[in-house]
Amino acid sequence: MSLAKKTFVLRINHETFSALAKWAEDEFRSVNGQIEMILDNALKDNGRKKVKTDTNKVKTDHK
Repeated sequence: MSLAKKTFVLRINHETFSALAKWAEDEFRSVNGQIEMILDNALKDNGRKKVKTDTNKVKTDHK
């Protein structure tokens, strides 16, 4: 991920913000961090962002 971040205004209703703030608090994130995580996961889940793979990990079978 690039260290440079784009700044923009997001307008959401109070109820949505409150729900995001509670969720963020539950996961020890800022509201901004929570929104970034949600967007990042949505992009990956819909094939719009590449999923990074760790080539140093060794796969193991637990059979």
